[in-house]
Amino acid sequence: MGREFTRNMFVMLLTIMLGAILITYFAADIVNQSTIETLTSQYQGELTNVKDRSENFTSHFLKSSVVLDQAREDRAFGNYHFDLAFLWYQSALSEKNSTLMDLYKARGIDNCTNAMPYYYYSHLNFQDAKSYFNDTKQYSEVKHLDILDLYINLTESGSRLTMLRYNATKYLGYLTENLTFNAETNTVTYVENMTMIIEMFEEILGEYALELVIFEELKDEIDEYEFFDEQRE
Repeated sequence: MGREFTRNMFVMLLTIMLGAILITYFAADIVNQSTIETLTSQYQGELTNVKDRSENFTSHFLKSSVVLDQAREDRAFGNYHFDLAFLWYQSALSEKNSTLMDLYKARGIDNCTNAMPYYYYSHLNFQDAKSYFNDTKQYSEVKHLDILDLYINLTESGSRLTMLRYNATKYLGYLTENLTFNAETNTVTYVENMTMIIEMFEEILGEYALELVIFEELKDEIDEYEFFDEQRE
């Protein structure tokens, strides 16, 4: 009886131990599967966030660049008309023939009129581009912040440039409109005293020249940064 009791007890204990091992295994497996699912879900969420962040960065940067390109294009058209207006103004100012003076004067005024809207829209687009580049920073990685800051500085400089040229064009228009031909001396003078306008015009041209240096330096920095960034990649 004692030996049979011992064997039964052994079988029962062994059964209990095996059951405990199996329960522990299945419990551990369930916990492990749950952990894997949790980590997988977190990883997929992180991948989705990274993808969304990357897509948002690309979208915002492209939008900023498109508006910047439009600002540059408008500025180029403004410069084209301003340069012509200044050329016709100088030609009219030195002309010895009244008919030609009137022709040059009219062309100068027309080009001033054409230049001002381009400078105005360019100014607005530079400001919009600055705002878009600032928005892009919230989706940017740290390595892109420097180049975005350069673009923001470029748009600020471009905005100042176009407003300076806008005002310069306005003063150039005043000067051109006041030109008159003196038949007695065959010389061109002004209808009114334009000394103050001339001084303001020359002052703005000087400010423009200084700002243009800053603008060109920023462009060079961006070009150099992007070149080396491509080399690093």
